[in-house]
Amino acid sequence: MRKGLIEVYTGDGKGKTTAAIGIALRAKSHNLNVCFIFFHKNPLKWKYGEFETIKKSGIDIFYFATKHPHFEKVNKDDIRKECLEGLEFLKKIYKEKKYDMIILDEILISLRDGFLKEEEIIEIMEQKPENIELILTGRGATKKIIEKADYVSEIKKIKHPFDKGIKARKGIEY
Repeated sequence: MRKGLIEVYTGDGKGKTTAAIGIALRAKSHNLNVCFIFFHKNPLKWKYGEFETIKKSGIDIFYFATKHPHFEKVNKDDIRKECLEGLEFLKKIYKEKKYDMIILDEILISLRDGFLKEEEIIEIMEQKPENIELILTGRGATKKIIEKADYVSEIKKIKHPFDKGIKARKGIEY
């Protein structure tokens, strides 16, 4: 693979994880090794449909800090510890050089909600091996993270069914 870049999908609109899944499947279809690391998502509790499809495609999946601060009571110290474990895991797989693409889904939520510090995320961006494509998703990308990235897409909410009281629908929003 050529030089890997850093991509950020951020903003208040729907589609950040969906975009990351799309690029992961595209990469896998071209025989790239892909690792998807989820933060603040609990597949056992919420039954996200995409997890099974991603797994079946041969993409490796890992989870850290599976509780989401907007849906569950969380102990901030415990969640911070789990987020830091996720960063340590990432540093370990950087050294293994097994993956061509690594996706850190919702890691920017960890920053926005105070579980990770901006400098910790900047550090993993700077430590990224040259050949790895690194993708960060979630609301709350800071100016420094945006400056450090090579691609940045802001997904802006213009209208969302939730604003009318329509709950998330299986197969569409999760």
